[in-house]
Amino acid sequence: MSKFISLKTSLPGTKSQEIAKKREKYVAKPMSGSLSPCYIAYGEGALVTDVDGNQLIDLTGGWGCLAVGHTHKKVVAAIKDQAEKYLHTDFTAVPYEPLVELAEKLVKLAPGSTPKSAAFFNSGAEAIENAVKIARAHTKRPAIIVFENAFHGRTLLTMTMTHKAMPYKYHFGPFAPEIYRLPFPSSSHPMADIEDFEKILVNTVIPDSVAAIVVEPIQGEGGFNVPQEGFLEYLRELTEKYGMLLITDEIQSGIGRTGKFYAIENWNIEPDLICLGKSLASGLPLSAVITKKEITDTLPGGCIGGTYVGNPLACRAALEVIKIIEEEQLLERALKIGERLKERFLKMKDRYSIVGDVRGIGAMMAIELVKDRKTKEPATQETAQVIQECVKNGVLIAGAGINKNVLRMLVSLEITDEQLDEALEVLEKAIAKV
Repeated sequence: MSKFISLKTSLPGTKSQEIAKKREKYVAKPMSGSLSPCYIAYGEGALVTDVDGNQLIDLTGGWGCLAVGHTHKKVVAAIKDQAEKYLHTDFTAVPYEPLVELAEKLVKLAPGSTPKSAAFFNSGAEAIENAVKIARAHTKRPAIIVFENAFHGRTLLTMTMTHKAMPYKYHFGPFAPEIYRLPFPSSSHPMADIEDFEKILVNTVIPDSVAAIVVEPIQGEGGFNVPQEGFLEYLRELTEKYGMLLITDEIQSGIGRTGKFYAIENWNIEPDLICLGKSLASGLPLSAVITKKEITDTLPGGCIGGTYVGNPLACRAALEVIKIIEEEQLLERALKIGERLKERFLKMKDRYSIVGDVRGIGAMMAIELVKDRKTKEPATQETAQVIQECVKNGVLIAGAGINKNVLRMLVSLEITDEQLDEALEVLEKAIAKV
């Protein structure tokens, strides 16, 4: 008997159906389609209750925005407190302490001993876009290196940097210039000789024209691809050899998901710029670029920014997120969640031939579904069926991968073992059925 999943109606219920009809009439078609057919009324931790009173277990965490869960009491209290004081000024008009305090926290947590500073933006894509601007201004070079399977956003520049064409690049060209895509050697698709990467780079673009290499320490939308052992260290050496900057995109992998606050801490590397977003402010629009001061101190005032960047409510929420991670030892919790997921996923791999790979670091774990383990032919349709079966039975789970055949865990680090086990039971039954 389910302890946390409670389905009082078929999904979607009557009230959700009524809202869906209005959505179809008034919401722009490109924003149509949601993983859940139900409309949320309330969320707490890893649980969501819809407008019809159905309770589901949420393994998507708002697409990775809710490391500390839905409506954490300390985050909500901080937002309420700030809302009663002031909502907005624009930091360049009337500055405020929460932004300065948050910058200090993020800089002190960042890896490496080089002095750093922080800049704030509204979304992950904005963080990436501004990191590229900073890199180009500092190096006086135009070219940017990105990778196969990468996802960096949906603005003009970041959709160019993103690999997947449909739907992200649907008739949206012409695209931004000077973006070059190279292979991403991963643990599941390694390069025979990592040093071959340099040959590919040199044959693709003149190294002296490259401002930066932008890399996800673990690829998110691309399928939770973990880099081949030694590859990130090799990239650091390569960027230093050619005078390029190394930018890590931690929009999805950062803020504790891998068991480290910054995902790049899993490797002994100090990047030049680190981009954060998603879980930074528990779902409020906030992103950050942590940069070596020697890079940003050369730029003129006002060259980056925006009206809403570093909004005080979001900064207060982010400060609470950092406190919660520390006080509730969520980095350690992420590792324990990861161990639990990996153990269960490996058992599924033993039982079901459709499970082709299990990979990830910490709570950032995924399983790849294939039609054939030898050919690794993606089981795209079957993956969609598994997701639908899970949703029908009260578990929200996210897909990923360039071929849409990966099931990824973006669960709140606040989830209990009992809740996780119940959700995984539903997932395994769905896989067995498909």
